Amino acid sequence: MKEKKHFNINGIGIYRILAYFIIYSILGFVLETIFALIVYGKLESRQGFLYGPVCPIYGVGAVVLIIALQKFKKNGYTLFFGGFVVGSVVEFVISLIGEFIFNVRWWDYSNRFLNIDGRICLLYSIYWGLISIFLMKQINPMVNRLIELLKQKMSIKKLKVITIILIFLLLIDFLISGFVIHVFLARTVVENNLEVSNKESYEQTYKNIYKNQTIERLMNEIWNEQFIVKVYPNLKLRLKDGTDVLIQDYYKNVVPYYYKFENNS
Repeated sequence: MKEKKHFNINGIGIYRILAYFIIYSILGFVLETIFALIVYGKLESRQGFLYGPVCPIYGVGAVVLIIALQKFKKNGYTLFFGGFVVGSVVEFVISLIGEFIFNVRWWDYSNRFLNIDGRICLLYSIYWGLISIFLMKQINPMVNRLIELLKQKMSIKKLKVITIILIFLLLIDFLISGFVIHVFLARTVVENNLEVSNKESYEQTYKNIYKNQTIERLMNEIWNEQFIVKVYPNLKLRLKDGTDVLIQDYYKNVVPYYYKFENNS
């Protein structure tokens, strides 16, 4: 009897890859939240999607690094080099996707030393290299042990079903988030007469909102500025002249965080 073959990438099964994405997206959200709390003294949203407590760039980054770095596990030097290159490419590509699809900038390193179009810079590329060593030597072995522990507690079939359900929910969250961000940015562009490269598209989207009473009601009652600005306090929009503007600056009536310590500026 032939052994059943399972799809894998670089020796890693597809369900484990999906599990990595979920776990590291959640860990990224926790890490970003703690970072903002310590550095800025703010308890603010660091979500990548509207509802899930996830920061998907960490999930994508971790998955790509883990898969790609299988060939670089010889020692710390090769891991650093692999992480430096692969992490930088991932960050650059995700930045491009955010700008081309949503016309937004999730981060900007323009003021950093040796940056490329503000999307990546030397300092953060070095961080990617160091993170890769820590990821492959310390963090991922612990994540693998967690997965193995779950496999002892639940059947493989049940774990697969849970993984598929979570991925499906994240996919729905992603699609809703993309739609809502586009519609909200259209409102911001039109009502503030902002000059962006694809202004006609935003204007058409804005007109379509008010042709559909259901969408208009959802944007006014659920996905309004109070909700969006708090979920995405650092959301930026690129203007036609190349300037990046912070969306929260156009909604001064909204507090863009959940809590701020008084002794922090």
